[in-house]
Amino acid sequence: MPSTTAAAHHAHRSTRHPALLVAGILLIAASLRAPITALGPLLEPVRQSFALNASQAGLLTTLPLLAFALVSPAAASIAHRHGLERTLFVSLLLLVAGIALRSAGSAWALYAGTCVIGGAIAIANVLLPSLLKRDFPRQVAKLTAGYALSMIAAAGLVSAVAVPLDRALGAGWPASLATVALLPLAAALLWLPQLRSRTVSTPGLADGLAHASVWKAPLAWQVAAYLGLTCFIYFAAIAWLPAILQQAGDSSARAGALHGWMQLAGAVPALLMMPLLQRLPDQRLLAFAAPALGAVGLAGLIALPALAPLWVFAFGMGMGAALILSLAFVGLRAGHQRTAASLSGMSQCIGYLLAALGPILVGDLHERLGSWNLPLAACLLLCLAMCALGLSVGRARHIGP
Repeated sequence: MPSTTAAAHHAHRSTRHPALLVAGILLIAASLRAPITALGPLLEPVRQSFALNASQAGLLTTLPLLAFALVSPAAASIAHRHGLERTLFVSLLLLVAGIALRSAGSAWALYAGTCVIGGAIAIANVLLPSLLKRDFPRQVAKLTAGYALSMIAAAGLVSAVAVPLDRALGAGWPASLATVALLPLAAALLWLPQLRSRTVSTPGLADGLAHASVWKAPLAWQVAAYLGLTCFIYFAAIAWLPAILQQAGDSSARAGALHGWMQLAGAVPALLMMPLLQRLPDQRLLAFAAPALGAVGLAGLIALPALAPLWVFAFGMGMGAALILSLAFVGLRAGHQRTAASLSGMSQCIGYLLAALGPILVGDLHERLGSWNLPLAACLLLCLAMCALGLSVGRARHIGP
Protein backbone atom coordinates (compact mmCIF):
# COMPACT_ATOMS: atom_id res chain seq x y z
CA MET A 1 0.00 0.00 0.00
CA PRO A 2 2.73 2.61 0.81
CA SER A 3 4.41 1.95 -2.55
CA THR A 4 1.08 2.35 -4.35
CA THR A 5 0.46 5.66 -2.57
CA ALA A 6 3.95 6.89 -3.41
CA ALA A 7 3.54 5.87 -7.04
CA ALA A 8 0.19 7.66 -7.25
CA HIS A 9 1.69 10.79 -5.76
CA HIS A 10 4.63 10.62 -8.21
CA ALA A 11 2.21 10.26 -11.12
CA HIS A 12 0.22 13.22 -9.85
CA ARG A 13 3.34 15.37 -9.57
CA SER A 14 4.28 14.60 -13.17
CA THR A 15 1.04 16.24 -14.33
CA ARG A 16 1.77 19.50 -12.52
CA HIS A 17 3.46 22.57 -13.92
CA PRO A 18 6.33 23.21 -11.48
CA ALA A 19 6.72 26.86 -12.50
CA LEU A 20 3.03 27.55 -11.83
CA LEU A 21 3.26 25.76 -8.48
CA VAL A 22 6.35 27.76 -7.44
CA ALA A 23 4.68 31.02 -8.51
CA GLY A 24 1.65 30.12 -6.39
CA ILE A 25 3.84 29.32 -3.39
CA LEU A 26 5.70 32.63 -3.67
CA LEU A 27 2.48 34.61 -4.02
CA ILE A 28 0.98 32.86 -0.99
CA ALA A 29 4.17 33.70 0.93
CA ALA A 30 3.80 37.34 -0.10
CA SER A 31 0.38 37.31 1.58
CA LEU A 32 1.55 36.00 4.96
CA ARG A 33 2.96 39.12 6.61
CA ALA A 34 1.74 42.14 4.62
CA PRO A 35 -1.83 42.09 6.06
CA ILE A 36 -0.34 42.46 9.56
CA THR A 37 2.44 44.94 8.84
CA ALA A 38 0.18 47.21 6.77
CA LEU A 39 -1.51 48.28 9.99
CA GLY A 40 1.60 49.75 11.64
CA PRO A 41 1.93 52.98 9.60
CA LEU A 42 -1.84 53.56 9.92
CA LEU A 43 -2.12 52.75 13.61
CA GLU A 44 -2.36 56.37 14.74
CA PRO A 45 -5.38 57.25 12.53
CA VAL A 46 -6.97 53.94 13.56
CA ARG A 47 -6.46 54.86 17.24
CA GLN A 48 -7.98 58.28 16.67
CA SER A 49 -11.02 56.81 14.87
CA PHE A 50 -11.97 54.65 17.85
CA ALA A 51 -10.23 56.53 20.71
CA LEU A 52 -8.06 53.48 21.49
CA ASN A 53 -5.44 53.58 24.22
CA ALA A 54 -1.98 52.05 23.69
CA SER A 55 -2.92 48.63 25.06
CA GLN A 56 -6.05 48.42 22.91
CA ALA A 57 -4.05 49.43 19.84
CA GLY A 58 -1.29 46.94 20.68
CA LEU A 59 -3.94 44.23 20.80
CA LEU A 60 -4.41 44.67 17.04
CA THR A 61 -0.87 43.31 16.57
CA THR A 62 -1.21 40.78 19.40
CA LEU A 63 -4.41 39.08 18.18
CA PRO A 64 -2.82 37.60 15.02
CA LEU A 65 0.04 36.24 17.14
CA LEU A 66 -2.43 34.60 19.53
CA ALA A 67 -4.15 33.08 16.51
CA PHE A 68 -0.77 31.76 15.33
CA ALA A 69 -0.23 30.09 18.70
CA LEU A 70 -3.73 28.58 18.89
CA VAL A 71 -4.27 27.54 15.26
CA SER A 72 -0.77 26.41 14.21
CA PRO A 73 -0.79 23.06 16.06
CA ALA A 74 -4.05 22.05 14.32
CA ALA A 75 -3.14 23.13 10.76
CA ALA A 76 -1.46 19.88 9.68
CA SER A 77 -4.32 17.75 10.98
CA ILE A 78 -6.82 19.87 9.02
CA ALA A 79 -4.75 19.45 5.84
CA HIS A 80 -4.40 15.72 6.47
CA ARG A 81 -8.20 15.45 6.57
CA HIS A 82 -9.17 17.78 3.71
CA GLY A 83 -6.12 17.90 1.47
CA LEU A 84 -3.13 20.23 1.52
CA GLU A 85 -3.97 22.20 -1.63
CA ARG A 86 -7.60 22.76 -0.72
CA THR A 87 -6.76 23.79 2.83
CA LEU A 88 -4.30 26.38 1.53
CA PHE A 89 -6.92 27.70 -0.89
CA VAL A 90 -9.52 28.06 1.86
CA SER A 91 -6.96 29.84 4.06
CA LEU A 92 -6.47 32.40 1.28
CA LEU A 93 -10.23 32.98 1.00
CA LEU A 94 -10.42 33.40 4.78
CA LEU A 95 -7.58 35.89 4.60
CA VAL A 96 -9.41 37.97 1.98
CA ALA A 97 -12.57 37.84 4.11
CA GLY A 98 -10.66 38.87 7.23
CA ILE A 99 -9.06 41.86 5.49
CA ALA A 100 -12.45 42.97 4.19
CA LEU A 101 -14.03 42.63 7.63
CA ARG A 102 -11.19 44.56 9.29
CA SER A 103 -11.76 47.42 6.85
CA ALA A 104 -15.52 47.59 7.41
CA GLY A 105 -15.19 50.69 9.58
CA SER A 106 -16.47 49.59 12.99
CA ALA A 107 -14.52 48.69 16.14
CA TRP A 108 -15.93 45.16 16.44
CA ALA A 109 -15.14 44.46 12.77
CA LEU A 110 -11.60 45.80 13.25
CA TYR A 111 -10.88 43.25 15.98
CA ALA A 112 -12.90 40.37 14.50
CA GLY A 113 -11.26 40.79 11.10
CA THR A 114 -7.84 40.86 12.74
CA CYS A 115 -8.58 37.50 14.42
CA VAL A 116 -9.67 35.95 11.11
CA ILE A 117 -6.52 37.27 9.43
CA GLY A 118 -4.34 35.69 12.10
CA GLY A 119 -6.06 32.30 11.87
CA ALA A 120 -5.84 32.20 8.08
CA ILE A 121 -2.16 33.13 8.06
CA ALA A 122 -1.40 30.56 10.77
CA ILE A 123 -2.74 27.73 8.59
CA ALA A 124 -0.73 28.73 5.52
CA ASN A 125 2.34 29.45 7.67
CA VAL A 126 2.48 25.83 8.83
CA LEU A 127 1.50 24.17 5.54
CA LEU A 128 3.74 25.92 3.03
CA PRO A 129 7.02 24.49 4.44
CA SER A 130 5.38 21.05 4.38
CA LEU A 131 4.50 21.55 0.72
CA LEU A 132 8.09 22.51 -0.10
CA LYS A 133 9.46 19.42 1.65
CA ARG A 134 6.99 17.17 -0.15
CA ASP A 135 7.17 18.49 -3.72
CA PHE A 136 10.69 19.99 -3.89
CA PRO A 137 12.83 17.91 -1.49
CA ARG A 138 16.09 18.78 -3.29
CA GLN A 139 15.38 22.51 -3.55
CA VAL A 140 14.14 23.26 -0.04
CA ALA A 141 16.96 25.69 0.82
CA LYS A 142 16.64 27.70 -2.40
CA LEU A 143 12.85 27.84 -2.29
CA THR A 144 12.83 28.66 1.43
CA ALA A 145 15.06 31.65 0.68
CA GLY A 146 12.70 32.71 -2.11
CA TYR A 147 9.71 32.15 0.20
CA ALA A 148 11.27 34.37 2.90
CA LEU A 149 12.30 37.02 0.37
CA SER A 150 8.79 37.17 -1.12
CA MET A 151 7.20 37.49 2.32
CA ILE A 152 9.63 40.19 3.49
CA ALA A 153 9.56 42.21 0.25
CA ALA A 154 5.75 42.29 0.11
CA ALA A 155 5.51 43.30 3.78
CA GLY A 156 8.05 46.08 3.33
CA LEU A 157 6.43 47.42 0.15
CA VAL A 158 2.94 47.44 1.69
CA SER A 159 4.21 49.28 4.78
CA ALA A 160 6.05 51.85 2.68
CA VAL A 161 3.02 52.73 0.53
CA ALA A 162 0.31 52.52 3.23
CA VAL A 163 0.31 56.24 4.14
CA PRO A 164 0.79 57.59 0.57
CA LEU A 165 -1.98 55.25 -0.61
CA ASP A 166 -4.24 56.46 2.19
CA ARG A 167 -3.74 60.05 1.02
CA ALA A 168 -4.08 59.17 -2.67
CA LEU A 169 -7.35 57.29 -2.20
CA GLY A 170 -8.79 60.00 0.03
CA ALA A 171 -11.17 57.52 1.65
CA GLY A 172 -9.48 57.09 5.04
CA TRP A 173 -7.47 54.25 6.52
CA PRO A 174 -10.08 51.49 5.83
CA ALA A 175 -9.60 51.84 2.07
CA SER A 176 -5.82 51.72 2.37
CA LEU A 177 -5.94 48.63 4.58
CA ALA A 178 -8.41 46.94 2.23
CA THR A 179 -6.04 47.13 -0.75
CA VAL A 180 -3.76 44.50 0.80
CA ALA A 181 -6.50 41.94 0.02
CA LEU A 182 -5.26 42.05 -3.59
CA LEU A 183 -2.31 39.84 -2.59
CA PRO A 184 -4.23 36.81 -1.23
CA LEU A 185 -6.90 37.29 -3.91
CA ALA A 186 -4.28 37.04 -6.65
CA ALA A 187 -2.69 34.07 -4.86
CA ALA A 188 -6.06 32.28 -4.67
CA LEU A 189 -6.65 32.77 -8.41
CA LEU A 190 -3.18 31.46 -9.24
CA TRP A 191 -3.73 28.51 -6.91
CA LEU A 192 -6.94 27.34 -8.64
CA PRO A 193 -5.17 24.76 -10.90
CA GLN A 194 -3.82 23.01 -7.77
CA LEU A 195 -7.37 22.20 -6.57
CA ARG A 196 -7.58 19.29 -9.00
CA SER A 197 -5.42 17.39 -6.53
CA ARG A 198 -6.26 16.31 -3.01
CA THR A 199 -2.96 15.31 -1.44
CA VAL A 200 -1.95 15.28 2.19
CA SER A 201 0.99 17.01 3.79
CA THR A 202 4.39 15.44 4.31
CA PRO A 203 3.86 11.83 5.52
CA GLY A 204 3.94 11.59 9.30
CA LEU A 205 3.38 15.30 9.87
CA ALA A 206 -0.03 14.96 11.47
CA ASP A 207 1.23 12.15 13.71
CA GLY A 208 4.26 14.21 14.61
CA LEU A 209 2.09 16.94 16.10
CA ALA A 210 0.96 14.50 18.76
CA HIS A 211 4.54 13.46 19.58
CA ALA A 212 4.98 14.68 23.14
CA SER A 213 8.69 14.07 23.80
CA VAL A 214 9.74 17.56 22.68
CA TRP A 215 7.83 19.12 25.58
CA LYS A 216 10.28 17.41 27.94
CA ALA A 217 13.43 18.39 26.02
CA PRO A 218 15.37 21.46 27.29
CA LEU A 219 16.69 22.06 23.76
CA ALA A 220 13.13 22.30 22.44
CA TRP A 221 12.36 24.98 25.02
CA GLN A 222 15.49 26.85 23.93
CA VAL A 223 14.27 26.78 20.31
CA ALA A 224 10.84 28.04 21.44
CA ALA A 225 12.42 30.76 23.61
CA TYR A 226 14.64 31.99 20.76
CA LEU A 227 11.63 32.20 18.45
CA GLY A 228 9.50 33.83 21.16
CA LEU A 229 12.03 36.52 22.04
CA THR A 230 12.65 37.24 18.36
CA CYS A 231 8.95 37.71 17.68
CA PHE A 232 8.37 39.63 20.93
CA ILE A 233 10.91 42.24 19.85
CA TYR A 234 10.15 42.20 16.12
CA PHE A 235 6.37 42.43 16.33
CA ALA A 236 6.61 45.15 18.98
CA ALA A 237 8.67 47.09 16.44
CA ILE A 238 6.15 46.36 13.67
CA ALA A 239 3.39 47.74 15.91
CA TRP A 240 5.14 50.83 17.31
CA LEU A 241 8.08 51.86 15.11
CA PRO A 242 6.06 54.48 13.18
CA ALA A 243 4.90 56.02 16.48
CA ILE A 244 8.48 55.95 17.83
CA LEU A 245 9.80 57.73 14.74
CA GLN A 246 6.99 60.30 14.71
CA GLN A 247 7.67 61.18 18.35
CA ALA A 248 11.31 61.70 17.34
CA GLY A 249 10.17 64.25 14.74
CA ASP A 250 9.58 62.27 11.54
CA SER A 251 6.46 62.79 9.42
CA SER A 252 3.91 59.99 9.16
CA ALA A 253 4.91 59.34 5.53
CA ARG A 254 8.62 59.10 6.40
CA ALA A 255 7.86 56.91 9.43
CA GLY A 256 5.83 54.58 7.20
CA ALA A 257 8.64 54.45 4.65
CA LEU A 258 11.17 53.58 7.37
CA HIS A 259 8.76 50.95 8.68
CA GLY A 260 8.92 49.34 5.25
CA TRP A 261 12.70 49.91 5.11
CA MET A 262 13.08 47.90 8.36
CA GLN A 263 11.23 44.94 6.85
CA LEU A 264 13.03 45.12 3.51
CA ALA A 265 16.30 44.96 5.47
CA GLY A 266 15.30 41.41 6.38
CA ALA A 267 15.68 40.48 2.71
CA VAL A 268 19.47 40.68 3.05
CA PRO A 269 19.78 37.77 5.51
CA ALA A 270 17.07 35.92 3.57
CA LEU A 271 19.45 35.88 0.60
CA LEU A 272 22.58 35.01 2.59
CA MET A 273 21.50 32.75 5.43
CA MET A 274 20.68 29.53 3.58
CA PRO A 275 24.17 29.01 2.07
CA LEU A 276 25.74 29.86 5.43
CA LEU A 277 23.48 27.43 7.29
CA GLN A 278 24.62 24.64 4.98
CA ARG A 279 28.34 25.42 5.24
CA LEU A 280 28.93 26.25 8.92
CA PRO A 281 29.50 23.37 11.37
CA ASP A 282 27.01 24.92 13.79
CA GLN A 283 24.97 28.12 14.15
CA ARG A 284 26.44 29.68 17.33
CA LEU A 285 28.08 32.59 15.53
CA LEU A 286 24.94 33.43 13.55
CA ALA A 287 22.64 32.97 16.56
CA PHE A 288 24.81 35.40 18.55
CA ALA A 289 25.45 37.97 15.80
CA ALA A 290 21.82 38.35 14.65
CA PRO A 291 20.37 39.70 17.94
CA ALA A 292 23.61 41.62 18.56
CA LEU A 293 22.99 43.56 15.34
CA GLY A 294 19.40 44.13 16.45
CA ALA A 295 20.71 45.51 19.76
CA VAL A 296 22.99 47.93 17.88
CA GLY A 297 20.00 49.24 15.96
CA LEU A 298 17.97 49.78 19.13
CA ALA A 299 20.88 51.49 20.89
CA GLY A 300 21.28 53.81 17.91
CA LEU A 301 17.59 54.78 17.97
CA ILE A 302 17.96 55.73 21.63
CA ALA A 303 21.28 57.58 21.40
CA LEU A 304 21.24 59.13 17.90
CA PRO A 305 17.72 59.08 16.38
CA ALA A 306 18.80 61.47 13.60
CA LEU A 307 20.42 58.46 11.90
CA ALA A 308 17.21 56.46 12.07
CA PRO A 309 17.50 54.97 8.53
CA LEU A 310 20.82 53.36 9.49
CA TRP A 311 19.59 52.04 12.84
CA VAL A 312 16.29 50.81 11.42
CA PHE A 313 18.14 48.91 8.68
CA ALA A 314 20.53 47.34 11.21
CA PHE A 315 17.64 46.30 13.43
CA GLY A 316 15.70 44.87 10.49
CA MET A 317 18.70 42.87 9.28
CA GLY A 318 19.47 41.52 12.74
CA MET A 319 15.95 40.51 13.71
CA GLY A 320 15.19 39.25 10.20
CA ALA A 321 18.21 36.95 10.46
CA ALA A 322 17.10 35.85 13.94
CA LEU A 323 13.63 35.01 12.63
CA ILE A 324 15.04 32.91 9.78
CA LEU A 325 17.31 31.12 12.27
CA SER A 326 14.39 30.51 14.62
CA LEU A 327 12.47 28.76 11.85
CA ALA A 328 15.55 26.88 10.63
CA PHE A 329 16.26 25.53 14.14
CA VAL A 330 13.07 23.45 13.89
CA GLY A 331 14.65 21.29 11.19
CA LEU A 332 18.23 21.59 12.39
CA ARG A 333 17.56 20.51 15.98
CA ALA A 334 15.16 17.65 15.19
CA GLY A 335 16.63 14.21 14.69
CA HIS A 336 13.60 12.87 12.80
CA GLN A 337 10.81 14.20 10.62
CA ARG A 338 8.15 13.39 13.22
CA THR A 339 10.20 15.23 15.84
CA ALA A 340 10.52 18.21 13.49
CA ALA A 341 6.74 18.36 13.08
CA SER A 342 6.20 18.17 16.83
CA LEU A 343 8.90 20.76 17.49
CA SER A 344 7.35 23.08 14.89
CA GLY A 345 3.94 22.95 16.57
CA MET A 346 5.41 23.30 20.07
CA SER A 347 7.82 26.15 19.26
CA GLN A 348 5.24 28.15 17.30
CA CYS A 349 2.65 27.70 20.04
CA ILE A 350 4.97 28.77 22.89
CA GLY A 351 6.93 31.26 20.79
CA TYR A 352 3.93 33.16 19.47
CA LEU A 353 2.24 33.19 22.87
CA LEU A 354 5.32 34.97 24.18
CA ALA A 355 5.44 37.18 21.10
CA ALA A 356 1.81 38.21 21.62
CA LEU A 357 2.85 40.07 24.78
CA GLY A 358 5.31 42.33 22.93
CA PRO A 359 3.04 44.98 21.38
CA ILE A 360 0.84 45.21 24.49
CA LEU A 361 3.64 45.43 27.07
CA VAL A 362 5.77 47.83 25.02
CA GLY A 363 2.77 50.06 24.28
CA ASP A 364 1.66 50.02 27.92
CA LEU A 365 5.17 50.87 29.13
CA HIS A 366 5.29 53.86 26.79
CA GLU A 367 1.86 55.06 27.86
CA ARG A 368 2.88 54.95 31.52
CA LEU A 369 6.20 56.76 30.98
CA GLY A 370 5.41 59.05 28.04
CA SER A 371 8.71 58.14 26.37
CA TRP A 372 9.93 55.40 24.05
CA ASN A 373 13.48 55.24 25.43
CA LEU A 374 12.78 52.78 28.25
CA PRO A 375 10.71 50.40 26.06
CA LEU A 376 13.53 50.48 23.50
CA ALA A 377 16.08 49.78 26.26
CA ALA A 378 13.99 46.85 27.51
CA CYS A 379 13.97 45.35 24.00
CA LEU A 380 17.73 45.94 23.79
CA LEU A 381 18.23 43.89 26.97
CA LEU A 382 16.10 41.10 25.49
CA CYS A 383 18.36 41.13 22.42
CA LEU A 384 21.38 40.67 24.70
CA ALA A 385 19.60 37.76 26.42
CA MET A 386 19.08 36.26 22.97
CA CYS A 387 22.83 36.53 22.32
CA ALA A 388 23.51 34.35 25.36
CA LEU A 389 20.75 31.92 24.38
CA GLY A 390 22.10 31.74 20.84
CA LEU A 391 25.43 30.37 22.06
CA SER A 392 23.54 27.39 23.48
CA VAL A 393 20.75 26.75 20.96
CA GLY A 394 23.23 27.25 18.11
CA ARG A 395 25.29 24.19 19.05
CA ALA A 396 24.96 21.20 16.68
CA ARG A 397 22.70 18.96 18.77
CA HIS A 398 19.49 17.03 18.10
CA ILE A 399 16.25 16.20 19.89
CA GLY A 400 15.25 12.58 19.62
CA PRO A 401 16.77 9.94 17.31
